[in-house]
Amino acid sequence: MSTTAIKHRLTLDPSISKSATRDTPQPASSLPSAKETKLHPKGASSDNENASLFFVGTATTILEWEGIRLMTDPNFLHAGDHVHLGPGVTGTRRTNPAIDLHELPRIDAVLLSHYHADHFDEKVEESLRRDLPIVTTPHAKTHLHDQKGEDRFTNVYDLDFFENAMLDITTSGTQTGGGKVPAVKVTGMPGKHVPPGLLSMANDLLGAVPPTNGWMIELGYKPSSSASDSDFTSGYRIYISGDTLFIDELQEIPKRYSGQNIDLMLIHLGGTTIPGPSAPLLMVTMDAEQGIKLMSLIQPDVTIPIHYDDYDVFLSPLEDFKKAVSSAGWDDRVVYLDRKDEYKFAVKR
Repeated sequence: MSTTAIKHRLTLDPSISKSATRDTPQPASSLPSAKETKLHPKGASSDNENASLFFVGTATTILEWEGIRLMTDPNFLHAGDHVHLGPGVTGTRRTNPAIDLHELPRIDAVLLSHYHADHFDEKVEESLRRDLPIVTTPHAKTHLHDQKGEDRFTNVYDLDFFENAMLDITTSGTQTGGGKVPAVKVTGMPGKHVPPGLLSMANDLLGAVPPTNGWMIELGYKPSSSASDSDFTSGYRIYISGDTLFIDELQEIPKRYSGQNIDLMLIHLGGTTIPGPSAPLLMVTMDAEQGIKLMSLIQPDVTIPIHYDDYDVFLSPLEDFKKAVSSAGWDDRVVYLDRKDEYKFAVKR
């Protein structure tokens, strides 16, 4: 696989208990019990699941593995709250998150696909602790760090397409069998909110819709904490599409990961339209048809749809995707999570 060199290195120490937010000095010790726990749809469980994905709502998930918690696209607004999505464009939330922002347990790092209010709302931006590591786009780093003065986030790391960051995990516990230590590799994946052509060129000039990333998260191990990055062995790959349309640049993903299994795909759906439901002029996230195309392209072992019904700008309901999945004969390749559900899986050692 050809990728760029590691751009950032983050050392995460989950043994140091820190609240995710500035006003919650004593975080909860754990996430709440899941409403329902889902396993591999083909019944491939071997009772050795050692990782989980908790669905909060919208594109917000919390990944737990080896004592570390990663949160994606934090959005904790409630039903009836409004978000600004661009010049003259607003969205209204229809649902409540599985938990409230102040109820979060310790979070060790955030993966932020792009700087948009339905992925990083104003309350989140105001409340998150300033030293929380955030991996995001160069555009978002400008807003969260470069332009915020004394109130800036101090640990923001930007990744462009196919750039990497290694998250080394420091724990107070013992190493896994064989003396291995856990590590996480994050690689930026292509994404575009606006279709190519004149609209994309205009958006580049106006900056109305922010640039966006997807992610490839690799959970794995190194022989020791001092081992080089080339000694990292991936035990589970999670591709997160981010808020993208089905664009030509996505064709590069299966080429780069040829011969390497992609275990899980989190796909952002909803068919988000702007300026809004009353005038759906432009679709900026995948609908059911494009979602099926992405499944066919990436060929993940399991797909979990997220980002599909939380705002009134989503015009492609989850039911459309379910029908398309059934028509393709792929019901045993998809897991559906409601808010507060979790998916458990096994990371190979």
